[in-house]
Amino acid sequence: MLNVSATDLPIGVFDSGMGGLTVLAALQRAMPRETFIFLGDTARLPYGTKSADTVRRYAVRAATHLVELGIKALVVACNTASSAALPQLKAEFAPLPVYGVIVPGAVAASIAAKGGSVAILATEGTVRLGAYNRELLRLGVKQVYARPAPLLVTLAEEGRAEGSLARHIVEDYLDGLGGASVPTTLLLGCTHFPVFKSLCAQVLGDAVQIVDSASTTAAAVAACTPACQKPSEGVHRYLATDGADRFRRIGRFFLGRPLPAVELVDL
Repeated sequence: MLNVSATDLPIGVFDSGMGGLTVLAALQRAMPRETFIFLGDTARLPYGTKSADTVRRYAVRAATHLVELGIKALVVACNTASSAALPQLKAEFAPLPVYGVIVPGAVAASIAAKGGSVAILATEGTVRLGAYNRELLRLGVKQVYARPAPLLVTLAEEGRAEGSLARHIVEDYLDGLGGASVPTTLLLGCTHFPVFKSLCAQVLGDAVQIVDSASTTAAAVAACTPACQKPSEGVHRYLATDGADRFRRIGRFFLGRPLPAVELVDL
């Protein structure tokens, strides 16, 4: 049982860049009295093109920094890091609760699919590691298709989620995804990709459900975290390993509102 002071510690959240702010936004909505520390490892972005060993090394560095600041739980708001490093992070920082985004995202997709097929857009690393495929098949989804979409990470980090270039790239990645048939559900398997949700919906039409892991991850964390006892909303911290001013400027597209000052940290 956590005492009051431990219960009121912040929750640490990290991503390779700014995409994890979509998860943070869902966490803040689900847990408005909690304080969060978000770390974007922008100096090492993208994780999705790196080897699994490298991603694990980067993830441990980011997690260690947040743990040293003092947190009561850790959320890995990066699909590639969740795929490659979650078991190691859970073992290394036990008994600290550590949450990833793969299982919540797969659960949301399997529910939306209703027995149909699921197509996944993700980073190269997430597709290569196959964590979503294994989890979806375990949950009873019969057909799973996955496609890497690395250019969407670059576009998202530039704040270019709309316009003709973004639409052309989205159309190209979605073309033929699922083979001859249109999938029942599209899973946005990267926390950068929710900013393209409306474009994906325009391309695919109403017949395809589009889901991501943000809201289901937030619900899972909220269900397992002792309630904060503070009487008012928490004051959050935002950290980046490079480009703090740019992080603040572009990050608002992911968070849904302006960011306060962003602290530059060295891992």
